[in-house]
Amino acid sequence: MGSPEQELCPPPSEEDELTLPRASINKMIKELVPSVRVAFESRELILNCCTEFIHLLSSEANEVCNQSNKKTINAEHVLTALDRLGFNDYTIEAEAVLKDCKAVAAKRRRQSTRLENLGIPEEELLRQQQALFAKAREEQAKQDQQQWLLLQQQGLVGSDVTAQPYVPPPTGPKGDMDEDDDYS
Repeated sequence: MGSPEQELCPPPSEEDELTLPRASINKMIKELVPSVRVAFESRELILNCCTEFIHLLSSEANEVCNQSNKKTINAEHVLTALDRLGFNDYTIEAEAVLKDCKAVAAKRRRQSTRLENLGIPEEELLRQQQALFAKAREEQAKQDQQQWLLLQQQGLVGSDVTAQPYVPPPTGPKGDMDEDDDYS
């Protein structure tokens, strides 16, 4: 049997690699008790307790979900799991956090519809987009023409040759390969 610290804070095994980020735990500890120093072993114990609590709560919420014949754990399943596990004191605070999360999500949804709130019809937006594309094509054609003229002036290409766009070679069916052409 090992020391009490090893029992409370066992070294992580391959199974236990799913834990909360230590930086997050350390930040929470520092915010909650800023004037207290917390030993490394205590921080590890807190991390292990938090991880175990989340595992226990999610397992119980999964059972509630399965009993409801659902495939996705939702907030109600988690709240029911808190009650079943005897953490009724946390239910009110959890509901407050849930309400805040829903408010933030609703705000994000409202912000994501900014395009709809511009007051510009979709047809007008499409027309503006097509105009921008046409302008970009014109500018690209001008640049290509200037580059072609520069190459002609430098004598790198003959004046009797017209610029041809690149066309990739056609790809035939797989049966066109010779038997000797084994690329694997």
